[in-house]
Amino acid sequence: MKTEKEKMLAGELYDPLDPQLSEERLQTRLLLQQLNNSREDYPIERGRILKELIPKAGEGLWLQPPFYCDYGYNIIVGDKVFFNFNCVVLDVMPVTIGSRTLFGPNVQIYTATHSINYKERASGLEYAKPVTIGEDVWVGGSVVICPGITIGDRSVIGAGSVVTKDIPAGVFAAGNPCKVIRQLEQ
Repeated sequence: MKTEKEKMLAGELYDPLDPQLSEERLQTRLLLQQLNNSREDYPIERGRILKELIPKAGEGLWLQPPFYCDYGYNIIVGDKVFFNFNCVVLDVMPVTIGSRTLFGPNVQIYTATHSINYKERASGLEYAKPVTIGEDVWVGGSVVICPGITIGDRSVIGAGSVVTKDIPAGVFAAGNPCKVIRQLEQ
């Protein structure tokens, strides 16, 4: 029989109040508190916290606190990725981010979701879908990226957009819902 964590990572309905998952989220919250209270003039200490929080990060991750996530271990980050102030990553399933990708302030990336069936929702169970963001992507401020989304390499997502469908590589996309506006010169 699968554990609730195994169900969560498989994208199946799972109980988020499971004791193991609750403890993992608590430990993440404690690390986030350390990170968000860390001093910018203590880069070695901040780097140590980041390594523990996001162990699958490439070189040169620059994360401007405050930052929030569910687990941290489901965030896979390439080299030289930048998160501006107040970003949220609900990493119930993997969030894969390519190298040299930039996030404006207040960006929110969601993998967690709930059933549209009210009986399933009332049960307290939830599920998740992974998010993949390519290399050299720029995500403008206050963008929301919904569960299951893929954003292709080199694309730009305009500020304030809500990304509800996949975005191909090499485009400028914006709006609510986010849609392709034009191809970008490469």
